[in-house]
Amino acid sequence: MGESPSDPEPKSFGNMSEAHWSRARKDLNQEALDYLRSRSQAPGVAEGGSERNFYCMQCAGVIPHAPPRETCPHCGVTLDESVKRYFNWVEMNDPPRSDLRALWPFLLGGIVLLGVLGLLVWSLWPNSG
Repeated sequence: MGESPSDPEPKSFGNMSEAHWSRARKDLNQEALDYLRSRSQAPGVAEGGSERNFYCMQCAGVIPHAPPRETCPHCGVTLDESVKRYFNWVEMNDPPRSDLRALWPFLLGGIVLLGVLGLLVWSLWPNSG
């Protein structure tokens, strides 16, 4: 008649029908749920964080903001102070460097090409005389 103590109790959803969004979607987004569960196993999570912390870009370990660190306490990689990974975004405090170094070969090639075309036009131009 009664349930035995070894029978697991069904999960309580409160006073909701099967059509409620939280019950209807319980098996969706499994990949996202697995990722979030794996985040709880990241280095430093068991020790707890503080009100403000960030994550290592290499090992995804939790790093508190204070005191400031130069290396990750979990994997030892050097931390870039201008880039910080938070739970679901990455902050970049410094603007990216100029693209001039990457574009320099194209600029130089364009100047050389214009010079060659100028010489070609000048040599083919009829002399008035």
